Amino acid sequence: MKKAVIVLPTYNERKNISKVIQRVFSISEGLKNWLIYILVVDSNSPDGTANEVEMLQKKYKNLSLLKTEKEGLGKAYIRGFSLALEKINPYVLFEMDSDLSHDPNDIPKFLKKIEEGADFVVGSRYIPGGSIPQDWGIHRKVFSILGNWIVRLGFMKLSVTEWTNGYRAMKSWIIKKHLQDMKGYTGYVFQVALLDNAIKSGAKLEEIPVKFTDRVEGSSKINSVEYIYQTIKYVFLNSSFIKFAIVGGIGFIIDFGISYLLIETLMIIIWLSTMISAEAAIISNFFLNNQWSFKHKRLSRKESSLLWSFVKFNLIASGSLLIQTVGMTLTTNIFGITYWYIYKVLLIVSIIIPYSYFFYNKLVWKDK
Repeated sequence: MKKAVIVLPTYNERKNISKVIQRVFSISEGLKNWLIYILVVDSNSPDGTANEVEMLQKKYKNLSLLKTEKEGLGKAYIRGFSLALEKINPYVLFEMDSDLSHDPNDIPKFLKKIEEGADFVVGSRYIPGGSIPQDWGIHRKVFSILGNWIVRLGFMKLSVTEWTNGYRAMKSWIIKKHLQDMKGYTGYVFQVALLDNAIKSGAKLEEIPVKFTDRVEGSSKINSVEYIYQTIKYVFLNSSFIKFAIVGGIGFIIDFGISYLLIETLMIIIWLSTMISAEAAIISNFFLNNQWSFKHKRLSRKESSLLWSFVKFNLIASGSLLIQTVGMTLTTNIFGITYWYIYKVLLIVSIIIPYSYFFYNKLVWKDK
């Protein structure tokens, strides 16, 4: 039988924790191929949460307790995962809230996806069958939906509908590979960072619908404003798309500068100037993207491999070159040459950057 460890971080969850533990172990009795363990990571709760768990340990042999200082959700998961890998060495690790907001009845659905080949399974509130509480206040709904969309748009991973929910199952190799990388994320942004790193390492991702239920006992520990700030910060520093846009900005400066020199100073015709300046930007973009934007899937340094990738890059970029050339020729013929630089900016921002990011990801810097 394969082992799965459900890590439950707690802080002042005395009124909830026993119900969660009992329901999880009750459901685990119906799992034929899995041996379920629970590891509670209690952050020095003053309400006696740890005492409640210690009492239940007399009944459940697969229940463990790790007592820590209060250091944040991310830190609690890091400590819990580390201990689980050391003492139990499971095939699968779960993240799950300890306040009954996550339904233990969904556990078999997570494991079924793992058995079917998924490496990382996320419980999504935003696909058919999933939901957030209808009685949430408008501010909670806004923060939940906004936080999720910040990540989806920032990473340009619209196919991943859920980045911020903490109900997940993942194969232990993901945690073994990224545990050291996660140590800098002590708060709730840990959820975003872990999923981002898993996707970048080539993990096969699946989603299942989950209904998020608001807690009945106790109070939420999340600071919404701080969470949104940390999420924006993480996305800005780690998004390949944002880095790609910055590289595109550098390419634009090169492109614009050379265009200006050729058109305004040397009086070279528009179409030829556009071709020369665009190709200079393409060369710059290739090397900057390979070393920075897509460093997690950096191209091989073998001369033949890098050369072939550069050829593909140029073939794709020829599409943007064609778009620019045709677009600039049409706009200047229709509206005149006076405001050519405005037409160029509009073409690059609205068409060239999205087009390039999509095809470079699909054909040059492919997912692992």
